[in-house]
Amino acid sequence: MKQVLILSGSPRKGGNSDLLCDAFARGAAEAGHTVEKIRVAERSIAPCLACYHCRDHSGTCAIRDDMAEILQKMIDADVIVLASPVYFYSIDAQLKALIDRTVARWLEVKNKEFYYIVTCADGNESAAETTVACLRGYADCVDGAKEKGVIVGTGVYEKGEIADQPAIQQAYAMGKRV
Repeated sequence: MKQVLILSGSPRKGGNSDLLCDAFARGAAEAGHTVEKIRVAERSIAPCLACYHCRDHSGTCAIRDDMAEILQKMIDADVIVLASPVYFYSIDAQLKALIDRTVARWLEVKNKEFYYIVTCADGNESAAETTVACLRGYADCVDGAKEKGVIVGTGVYEKGEIADQPAIQQAYAMGKRV
């Protein structure tokens, strides 16, 4: 049994990437894994100040918000799912702030299996390439990281449109394979 942490960057509860996270979570839970989904937009996570207080204080960040708790969950997880809608060919600000704040204890986030979930209004999957590259960029900094899967939902803009798309079943099936 693995500990699965899903970091849903979607600012819209029930948004397209958020619904893919739910499908992935269902599959992983049915496969017997412990699953927790955190909706990043519902948590208080300030951007990194680059003050390096963490470097001089054993990984303790100068900012007092929800990030310390989330970072510990990332360290404890076996599997990390990073999910974001495409925002100008990149990840959204909420997930980017979280990723940047891992700097406080980034060397402790190691040996993780990574899955990426991305949605975009554009019907062409190539529109998500740089967004996936951003997620991969974070994993490239994680010692022992292994990419296990990518789901890209295309042609979805309005909240919930993904429900009728093949990506929902793909996300569920990917969760089952964790």
